[in-house]
This record gives sequence, C-alpha cells and structure tokens, in this order.
Amino acid sequence: MTPYVSPLREAQAAQTRARILDAAIRVFGEAGYSGASLGRIANEAGVSLETVKQNGPKAALLLAGFDHAFAGNEGEGPLHTRELGETAEELDPSELLPFLVDFVASANARVARLWPRLLEAAAGDDDVAERLRELQANRRSDMLGAVAMFRRRGVCDSTRSDGELADALSFVISPESHTQLVAEAGWSEEAYRAWLVRAVERVVLTD
Repeated sequence: MTPYVSPLREAQAAQTRARILDAAIRVFGEAGYSGASLGRIANEAGVSLETVKQNGPKAALLLAGFDHAFAGNEGEGPLHTRELGETAEELDPSELLPFLVDFVASANARVARLWPRLLEAAAGDDDVAERLRELQANRRSDMLGAVAMFRRRGVCDSTRSDGELADALSFVISPESHTQLVAEAGWSEEAYRAWLVRAVERVVLTD
C-alpha cells in the first residue's frame, strides 16, 4: 500500500527548512562557524531547537545554507550547471557573458559572508573539508562546461586549452574575488560586475 503524502505538510516542511537555512546563513555570517549555535539558529528562525536539530547537524546546515544562498534553492549536482545550463544554451552569443556575470555576481554577493565560514569549518571538520573539495571540483567541471559553451558559440579563445581557460575562469568568478574587491577593497557591486565582464573577456573570450 502506497503511504499517504500530504502536499500541505510537505509544503510547510519546505517553508520551515527554508526559514532555518536563512537563519543559519545569518548566524554563521555574524558569529562564524565556531561561534554559531543551533539554539541561536532556532531563535533566529522562530522554531524550536528540536526542529533545528532535525535539520542539522551544524556542519550540514552550513553546507545546505551555502547551497541555498548561492543558487537560491537546494538541489543535486554542481551549482552553476544546475542554474545556468538550459537557460544559457538558449541565449544569443552576445547575451552569454552578461547573463553569466549577472548570475555569478549576485550569487557571490549572497555567499560573501558565508564563504569564509565554510573555509573555517573545513579546517576543523573532515566532512566539511571533503564537501568543500567536492564543491571546488564541481566548480571546475562547471567552468569546463562554460568554456565548451563559449567555444560552441565561436566566442572562445582558440589559442589555449579548455583546461587552462576553465582554471582561469574559475579563479576570476570565485567568491574570493567578491570578498577581496567588494568586502575588503570597498568596490561597489556595479564596479565589481564591470570588472568581471572585462576579466572574462580578457582571459576566456576572443578579441
């Protein structure tokens, strides 16, 4: 017999988890990984500690919070591919770079305070460190896909290998670039986006 599934209950559970992840993002961003507590996340989310524990532990909340902040939702597979794949393929070549920069700049702004917390957690938690390695590997895979997409459209630098271009693209659009230029150097978001366009044009695209 197939068990009964309540759409209303599933929707309520999804809303509660989203509130918990939003709260976790704020708490980790303010207190750091070591300073954050499940109790503070529960207070911030307006739910019980037991409800937060059911969505935890802390490392899992940090990782899910990063996923939620970067892509706007949880899901399976590489973040960039999940959000960019089908939509980007439908764009004209001239629209590809603005679309990529808009997505990356917005995502990096959302995870700007969370990314250092992820690095902090990885330094002391083997499970988080392994997940971070997976995120980095997925990002490079995404970048290889982006380079291939640019190449199919005839706008990619033909003098360098896909691997070299993917490494350069991954470096340019990394969360670290946002942290250094916006959070530390004080650039505006508009200046950061303009820099991303120029940087990608120089390291990946044809003249």
